[in-house]
Amino acid sequence: MKLKLKEDNTGGELLLFKNEAGFDRQVFTKDRFNKYFTIAWNPGQSQTVTIDGTEYEFPSNTLLTLLFNQSFSFEHAESIVAWQFNREFYCIIDHDSEVSCVGFLFSSTDHLIVKLTDHAQQKLQLLSDVFIEEFNTSDHIQNEMLLVLLKRLIIYVTSLAKSGYVPSKKLPDERFHIIRKFNLLVEANFKTEHSVSFYAGLLCKSPKTLSNLFALYNQKTPSQIIQDRIVVEARRLLAYTDKSVKHITFELGFEDVAYFSNFFKKNTGTSPSDFRSKGISEKGK
Repeated sequence: MKLKLKEDNTGGELLLFKNEAGFDRQVFTKDRFNKYFTIAWNPGQSQTVTIDGTEYEFPSNTLLTLLFNQSFSFEHAESIVAWQFNREFYCIIDHDSEVSCVGFLFSSTDHLIVKLTDHAQQKLQLLSDVFIEEFNTSDHIQNEMLLVLLKRLIIYVTSLAKSGYVPSKKLPDERFHIIRKFNLLVEANFKTEHSVSFYAGLLCKSPKTLSNLFALYNQKTPSQIIQDRIVVEARRLLAYTDKSVKHITFELGFEDVAYFSNFFKKNTGTSPSDFRSKGISEKGK
């Protein structure tokens, strides 16, 4: 089942998938014009999810969030319940004061897998049932009702994720918001700015303060987050485009091909050319 609402005046789109075989997303081909955020719930057995060419375990009774620039497919898509929306329907950046999820819930480097209690699963089931009812109710307030439901879903998923990933409720929210802002700034600037000091300056913090804060939340170091984001983009460009290594080098803010190649090999264990060759050979199998 695939349910879809499209706003003709804004281009906003909201989708719900349930028992839909073949549900996936291929950013560089069939889905290149559809920039959807995805919330996927696996109420069934543990399965494999492939994100940007890498396989991950998607355990039973967990939830996964994915950014609009990520390609993915599920081993058993028919057992997944998923919501998708674009920023024209609901912009999480413009409405961060409402949902407080920017820079945390959706990430290009760390795939947030949230474990669900029995109570959380029951609540998600109830929410999905109400979504389906509203999708099938065509009236003058349908868009408004579905938008309210989406906000409720995002807020609820964010609270579930925070309870699993934030180490202590006693820590002030301001510290957590700094981490979110850092992640958002990296997403916006990683192609041109590779130093922690640049982002620390924007946040009016010292690089050391940032590092201590990320350690407090059991996060990767700020430097590692920047490097991981660059590597993710490099892998995508090598695997899904025909851009030359030289072109990718400059696109990702490096001035020297050899330096970029060494950086990529240090972080992946293989050179850019070997990574691309391996990807091509695997596609041909």
